[in-house]
Amino acid sequence: MKIYLVGGAVRDALLDLPVKERDWVVVGTTREALLKRGFLPVGKDFPVFLHPKTREEYALARTERKTAAGYHGFAVNATDTVTLEEDLRRRDLTINAMARDEQGRLIDPYGGQADLERRLLRHVSSAFAEDPVRILRVARFAARYHPLGFQVAKETMALMKTMVDRGEVDALTPERVWQELARALSEASPSQFFEILRACGALAVLFPEINQLFGVPQRADYHPEIDTGVHTLMVLEQTAKLTDSPAARFAALCHDLGKGTTPSALLPRHHGHEERGAKLVQALCDRYRAPREYRDLAALAAKFHTHCHRAFELKPSTLLTTLGHLDALRKPMRFEQFLRVCEGDSRGRTGYENQPYPQADYFRAALDVIRQVDPAPLAAAGFSGKRLGDRLAEARVARLEAFKQKNA
Repeated sequence: MKIYLVGGAVRDALLDLPVKERDWVVVGTTREALLKRGFLPVGKDFPVFLHPKTREEYALARTERKTAAGYHGFAVNATDTVTLEEDLRRRDLTINAMARDEQGRLIDPYGGQADLERRLLRHVSSAFAEDPVRILRVARFAARYHPLGFQVAKETMALMKTMVDRGEVDALTPERVWQELARALSEASPSQFFEILRACGALAVLFPEINQLFGVPQRADYHPEIDTGVHTLMVLEQTAKLTDSPAARFAALCHDLGKGTTPSALLPRHHGHEERGAKLVQALCDRYRAPREYRDLAALAAKFHTHCHRAFELKPSTLLTTLGHLDALRKPMRFEQFLRVCEGDSRGRTGYENQPYPQADYFRAALDVIRQVDPAPLAAAGFSGKRLGDRLAEARVARLEAFKQKNA
């Protein structure tokens, strides 16, 4: 029995990046032998085990044979005759197909180290085309390593396009697409995930609401970049600089979905895109069963981001109503993420990347103003129910009126 360190731990160490977790491959043994040594089996699909002490993952070396469409259609062979090179050959990218033996020597049969130096994301073999999840993984690695200068190899991009044309992407389950999307949103350059999916044609299949934004014009006086799709990815990148929250980054991605359905006669104006966008957000989230945290913030960003941009123009009553819709008093952390998305939207325009966004501070200050209105005296005076709510709103509007005049 021989044990090898494999995958991301080898790759990231060679890139001088922190190693977050270690995975191991075991060659020359069987499931029964590992169980006798106290290893704990994990899952049903693959021969993966947890070490009895470290709880790190150890997998039997295996090969896979395609038996049906999609990423579940595989027959797995994990006998004690499978070699390390055979196991590495079934992996997605050369930079993930390296290993170190127990003496620390690098084993690199498919040129992963050279591709690290060349900053290339390149598939190991034609077996890549058997698993459509790998398209999402390549896009996610592009999002992670883009700041280091990594690019997808031309031959890998060509293979991904072929997979999309063959309909392989159609077999992806909503849960797996969402899993990869959520992870990509946490990467260093999340816009690259969508750039790669668009380049290979998968964006139109998986996220048509986003894909249809490209080529849709906006007013050049507000949006020098003009193209709505380009703007959307710029907003995503700017928001990623302001917050590491994947939910906020998702909201940034979805904030202008309504512009993709603007009637051509109205272009380049987009009257009513906020309401249309909120409905598209709900449909997208329904399709991928998005968590409520993502769904709610994205819908609010789509519907109210222009209110925030026009903060100084809003009447006190409109400002109060907007803060109410945002549930800012009860959910201040979500409100803060909403403001980060709005700031990202403002900065996600050519030439505006470093411009201040005082509207966010104005909204924060307005929230502090209404927070200072104490309902207790009104309740003590005998007001309750709707009458209490109406009087409280009147008091808050009066405070906001004074606040607006002070900041005029």
